[in-house]
This record gives sequence, structure tokens and C-alpha cells, in this order.
Amino acid sequence: MQDYTEITGMILKAEPIGEYDRRVVILTKEKGKLSAFAKGARRQGSRLLAATNPFSFGNFKLYAGKNSYTLIEADISNYFEGLRSDYEGAYYGMYFLEVMDYYTRENNEDKEMLKLLYQSLRALMHDKLDNRLVRYIFEMKAMVLNGEFPGMPQSGSYEESTGYAVNYIMTSSIEKLYTFTVTDTVLRQLKQIADDYRTRYIDRQFKSLEIVDNL
Repeated sequence: MQDYTEITGMILKAEPIGEYDRRVVILTKEKGKLSAFAKGARRQGSRLLAATNPFSFGNFKLYAGKNSYTLIEADISNYFEGLRSDYEGAYYGMYFLEVMDYYTRENNEDKEMLKLLYQSLRALMHDKLDNRLVRYIFEMKAMVLNGEFPGMPQSGSYEESTGYAVNYIMTSSIEKLYTFTVTDTVLRQLKQIADDYRTRYIDRQFKSLEIVDNL
């Protein structure tokens, strides 16, 4: 009897395997990050063709083999189509996917990371939110969830509003993260804090970040 697993998650990345197959990495609510093979997913007309693209969020049915998973069905509830048609938003989104691929692990409890990713991608499609602000909130909250964020810097001169924003990011629920805007001065200070902590605590150069920094 085949052993099936049903999970809820988002495709972080996909790569071609052979002539028609794909290998996907999925951040899941139940099992953290996992890899799966999608046979024939690159064939025109395949029911897995769109479902195995990055940003696809929904329910996935997997066959658990001895050494790997095989993706056999997908019910996608959000493709984040708005990002696919927005050049800038797409690159911010790809950066978020790359960060989550770095932070998450197989069989970890990463439900909050998945929730952060989902809400952050939604925020990128919000017309009244600056993508830069979404990025700094996302970076800091990811570090908070990973237990690395040390709080407001003890040195340096910052606006009172900057301290309030940082405290809000640290303590707010993910659902309420993207409910404020800031002045240009506070935005610059949030960038300084996020950049400093990212370079201090993350030991990887993100390819998509190089593009984002030049947008």
C-alpha cells in the first residue's frame, strides 16, 4: 500500500530534472522544508506545470518513497500572480523565498516562517506599502523567529519612531505586521538596522538581494 502524505505549503524553488521532470523545494506547515520530484511537470498540459512554479501556495499530496518524496497532486489556492507581472515585486519575492530556503530545515517546526512568507508576499502586492519597508520588516521578523534578533541597537542615534517600529516588529503577530508606514528618515534607519544584523547573523550572500539592492 502506498504511503501518501498531504501537506500545506509554498514552492520555494524548482529546477529541471531530465527532459520533463522537476525537483521542487516546498516550505510546509507540517514538516518544515522538504524536497519532492514532480514527474512530467514540465510537459505542456501537465496538471503540475503551474503548480510547481515558485510562489505557488496550496495543498500538496506526496508519495513518500524510501529516499525521497514524489509530488502527485496539487491544489493551489494562491499563485501570487500579481508578483509574476510586477518586475520589482517579483525580485523582492524571490529574495524572500531565498531567505526562507536558508532559514528552514526538514522536519522543523516552521509554521510561523511559512506564515511570515505568505503575509510578506501579500504585502508586496499592496499598493500603499513601500517594498523597501516590507523587506526590512520581513528580514527583522525572520531573525526574531529564528531567535537571532537582539533588539534595538544600544549605540547610535535613532528616531523615537524607529524604536517604536522595531519593538512593534518584534512583538506583533505576523497577521498585524504590515499595518503601518514610516517616514523616509525612519525607513533609512530601519534599513541600517536590518542590514547590520543581516550581515552579522546570516552567513550567505543572496543572489536575488544583489538585484533588489540595484532596483
